[in-house]
Amino acid sequence: MQASSRLRDEPIAAGAVHLCVDMQRLYEPGTEWGMPWMPRVVPRIGEICERHAARTIFTRFIPARRPGEGQGQWRRYYRKWAAMTLEEIGPGRVDLLPELARFAPPAETVDKPVYSPWLGSDLQARLRRRGCDTLVLTGGETDMCVLATLLGAVDWGYRVILVQDALCSSSDASHDAMLALFSTRFSEQVEVASVEEV
Repeated sequence: MQASSRLRDEPIAAGAVHLCVDMQRLYEPGTEWGMPWMPRVVPRIGEICERHAARTIFTRFIPARRPGEGQGQWRRYYRKWAAMTLEEIGPGRVDLLPELARFAPPAETVDKPVYSPWLGSDLQARLRRRGCDTLVLTGGETDMCVLATLLGAVDWGYRVILVQDALCSSSDASHDAMLALFSTRFSEQVEVASVEEV
């Protein structure tokens, strides 16, 4: 689904940061968490990185080391997804996709133990040091980690630009529902745009 574009008629600030969510080997098609249409959005994300590598921050979701680890309900989660723990998948699976890893450095990487990059990481401090007030969001999954990233960004007061043709999910229905939600219920806080517009 393509939401109608809603990019404000004002320039994107020079201090804007491209925040690319969890484009890792962990989510390649063929893994238990695979996003089948991830390969379609990687070139679009690459276009943004190519132009703004120094203004890009990649997040990486780092699973528990072994089943049953984690806080609270995360223990249960990793019992269910035991095959996706670090002991099972190996440390290389948390790496960025090779097509995007080439941009880091100068792009930075932030590791996180949960869906939200605002918890258990220094993302907010890094953005504050840069004087950032605008986030351009890409990556996956639209209905999981991108959602958690977007909600935190809204709470922190960032201008949020969601690049709809540079997002992916393992669920088409949830992806479409999130785009509809972002462009209606969050109309004052979230702008929806295409790579070309950004």
